Amino acid sequence: MKKIIVPVDFSEQSEYAMQVAASLAKKHGSEIIALHMLELNQAIVSSSEGFHPEQTVFLLKLAEKRFKDFLDKPYLKDITTTPIVKHYKVFSEVNEVASETKAELIVMGSHGSDGLAELLVGSNTEKVVRNAEVPVLVIKEGMKDFKIERFAFACDFKEESLPAFKKAKEFAELLSADLELVYVNTPGDQFLSTKHAYERINLFLSKANAGMQVEIYNDYSVEEGILAYSETINADIIGIPTHGRKGIAHFFRGSIGEDVVNHSKIPVVTFKI
Repeated sequence: MKKIIVPVDFSEQSEYAMQVAASLAKKHGSEIIALHMLELNQAIVSSSEGFHPEQTVFLLKLAEKRFKDFLDKPYLKDITTTPIVKHYKVFSEVNEVASETKAELIVMGSHGSDGLAELLVGSNTEKVVRNAEVPVLVIKEGMKDFKIERFAFACDFKEESLPAFKKAKEFAELLSADLELVYVNTPGDQFLSTKHAYERINLFLSKANAGMQVEIYNDYSVEEGILAYSETINADIIGIPTHGRKGIAHFFRGSIGEDVVNHSKIPVVTFKI
């Protein structure tokens, strides 16, 4: 893991994400790219009448000063940290920066069930996830030493989820964590008998060339099942696949993926299918 991106809005949650990124960077010799979205009024940028270069310069200088103060932390000592300022809150730009810099992970801070802070307000975490080609790790609280031992990965075990599974497996190996696989079985149209569930799972694992065990966990909803299973095994992190720009994967249809991110008490990492 050579480069890690941390979107920064100078909030407490941003610092939580930065702490985790720093912990990973120290262990893997990574560079941290601190990314701030500087939202400028459209008139300042594009209108000939409203354009005021001095305002733009002032905002950029202010962001640079805040960056300097924000990055002046003992835990960032001896870590290469590169600040980048973008002029708009366009969340596809996070993926563009990841592509340009060849970053391998995005780490973001979150308020959890109280909603997402400033930069991550509303559904913006989902926007970043949809556009991100690399894994997105969402952090809820300060973690001085980011140590993961048990990694719960929820999957529908359909062929389209193979890329996400492979990325999750690599991520678990990178963190030296035990990867615990779970299929959440729910009532209704998506219900599978134990026989049919294991037939799908075994076919999936065969194509992935992975000899691993999978827990079938029954619950009333996928979200509740993922959270309950993770709590049952004392997981340190939850992994879920996404369809990227197409939205949350079929297994996580609607707001389930976002709900897992918001309601989970532990970090959540998403992987593009």
